[in-house]
Amino acid sequence: MNKEEVIGLDKKYVMHTYSRIPLVIDRGEGVRVWGKDGKEYLDFISGIGVNAIGHCHPEVVGAINYQTKKLFHCSNLYYIELEAKLAKALCDISFADKVFFSNSGAEANEAAIKLARKFGSKQNVKLYEIITMKDSFHGRTITTLKATGQTKYQDGFGPFTPGFRYAPFNDLKAVRSSISDETCAIMVEPIQGEGGLNVACQDFLKGLR
Repeated sequence: MNKEEVIGLDKKYVMHTYSRIPLVIDRGEGVRVWGKDGKEYLDFISGIGVNAIGHCHPEVVGAINYQTKKLFHCSNLYYIELEAKLAKALCDISFADKVFFSNSGAEANEAAIKLARKFGSKQNVKLYEIITMKDSFHGRTITTLKATGQTKYQDGFGPFTPGFRYAPFNDLKAVRSSISDETCAIMVEPIQGEGGLNVACQDFLKGLR
């Protein structure tokens, strides 16, 4: 199919939930991708962070090929050796002592919110409120949309899950003043991507911890 045929087919059958540029990507290698028009492009967003080591890295392709030939999927009803090994590797290089595997950022954030509120529900005073930052983005589910501090993403989808408050990014004093007797957690992105390219300063992150 040529570029116009792909775009036409997509517009006819795919629900359009966001705007696209008229570029049909055909293949990728390293930091480069090629369109159906034959032109070569540099992928400066790395597939929105998914391809941080480049497109079609030989080791990644080899690992996927090996695993799909051995075992494709058997759900979390059973134990899987590589899952356990990956969890250990992630804990070894991070602050965490447990891992929760999820399918998307929104699902991961939903789990974090549930975990925080589960902890808060066991306190003498029930804690449920979560503080997030203005111009943040935490996902497109009903709960993570409410956690997202941008009304343009929320318009038309309410009512939302209650219990969220917003504070200015990189403003530790404002965050402190937003904390109430019902606060159980603070959600923050080290780098905001949807509200601009806003980087959290080190003192802000240390202060939050």
